[in-house]
Amino acid sequence: MTQQNDGATDRLTLGDCVEGLRGLEAGSVDLAFADPPFNIGYKYDVYDDRKGADDYLAWTRDWTREVARVLKPDGSFWLAIGDEFAAELKMIVHRELGLSPRSWVIWYYTFGVNCKYKFSRSHAHLLYFVKDPTSFTFNTEEIRVPSARQLIYADTRANPKGRLPDDTWILRPQDVPGGFGPDQDTWYVPRVCGTFKERAGWHGCQMPEQLLGRIIKSCSNPGDLVLDPFAGSGTTLTVAKKLRRRYLGFELSPDYRQRAQDRLDAAEPGQALEGANEPSVTDKPKRVRKRREHATG
Repeated sequence: MTQQNDGATDRLTLGDCVEGLRGLEAGSVDLAFADPPFNIGYKYDVYDDRKGADDYLAWTRDWTREVARVLKPDGSFWLAIGDEFAAELKMIVHRELGLSPRSWVIWYYTFGVNCKYKFSRSHAHLLYFVKDPTSFTFNTEEIRVPSARQLIYADTRANPKGRLPDDTWILRPQDVPGGFGPDQDTWYVPRVCGTFKERAGWHGCQMPEQLLGRIIKSCSNPGDLVLDPFAGSGTTLTVAKKLRRRYLGFELSPDYRQRAQDRLDAAEPGQALEGANEPSVTDKPKRVRKRREHATG
């Protein structure tokens, strides 16, 4: 499908997302992805990330209510959040707004923030909801990955199409050789660090393009409208454009908005996503050598 710009989409708007969302037509968005401030004291240029808990949750109700309103009847909503408010936000979206949870994915990343007096943060929560649990977009063929039988053991019993990611939890990567594979719901994707080519260099909370790629490929189709209320570094909108989706975003900071717009302008539909690609079912399997038993006596 050819990407079309009807004048109301394919834009990044400067301003408060709550007000911006209120101006959108109800039932107009196919997929929303939100990576809001976590309320942990991060230093944004124009936003105070240390609200009282009640104020933060009240603000969360304001913008999530609008996201739910603008979703199409078969629309999907992904929410990235930290430990501090993951449970409360899940309850708000599910119990208060009535969206149905499909998955609670853990994104495990390398290069997490080093902590002195607690275990270092190395994960975020990705909560996946749909408006109607009986009607939603989920493109299984777009996100199939090779199973261990295919990629490691070259087992002829394996489904040649690969498999969907599992609902699997792993505590520590060193405890499980080959753990955090692409076929698990604990997604092992490096955080975008300052030395990475993908790094935009001006926003500390940049999401990897491959992470957004999996979400957008699975929960939308070419030509669909993808919304990001907190555009930040522009990753969601850039990936949507590369994957031939329409996009719509809001950003409170004039500086972030301009830099994200520059990034968007440099992207082209069909352009490859930044970062290492996930394994595919066409990858050459690694054959495992059997140990030879030596006779004794």
